[in-house]
Amino acid sequence: MGYKLLLLTTFIACLFLLSFKPDKKKKIVFFGDSITQAAVEKGGFIDLMQTMIQQKGIDQNYELNGAGIGGNKIYDLYLRIENDVLDKKPDVVVIYVGVNDVWHKSSSGTGTDFDKFGRFYEAVVKKIQQQGAKVILVTPAAIGEKNDFTNSQDGDLNSYSNWIRQYAAANKLGLVDLRKIFHDYSLANNPTNLSRGILTSDGVHLNPKGNALVAEELWKVIQ
Repeated sequence: MGYKLLLLTTFIACLFLLSFKPDKKKKIVFFGDSITQAAVEKGGFIDLMQTMIQQKGIDQNYELNGAGIGGNKIYDLYLRIENDVLDKKPDVVVIYVGVNDVWHKSSSGTGTDFDKFGRFYEAVVKKIQQQGAKVILVTPAAIGEKNDFTNSQDGDLNSYSNWIRQYAAANKLGLVDLRKIFHDYSLANNPTNLSRGILTSDGVHLNPKGNALVAEELWKVIQ
């Protein structure tokens, strides 16, 4: 009787071990333009986040992937979403776009009209959600760092950021409001109202302090 009980116990233990599967890593894709493209490089915000989770001893729980291409606007993201995002089967997608949609209106005569921006943005979000991934939205931070709203694209940038905020709230999506965060930081740390060099190298692209701040703010929402 004891031998049969031992066999039964062993059998049950084997079934338990075979049924046990370690939790897979949460796959996060950062989807955007040149700011995101640079983020995978040493000192970029994705690289800093990777270091952060390693230091916390939780790197086995997360897989970070950059999917940024320089010059991209929201409709570029829509056109490449299948290959660059959905095929990776992400658990979370962080959408960080909007600077070029505004900036390119004056710099190259292209850009994205406000109404089209919203329609393409919503289409991108819905495609991601249809696959079951969580979506986190990020407002475009800056095109110039003057804190009195005298940067030439501040009006449009505020309008596009407001649309993202309202869309995130209406659809209960995660939001990292870099537009507000950068402006508040500039008010506190840019007393001479410089147009660059506070959190960016050129008014748009992140410097080391900017990358560190973005990594910190993104992590607050992602975790």
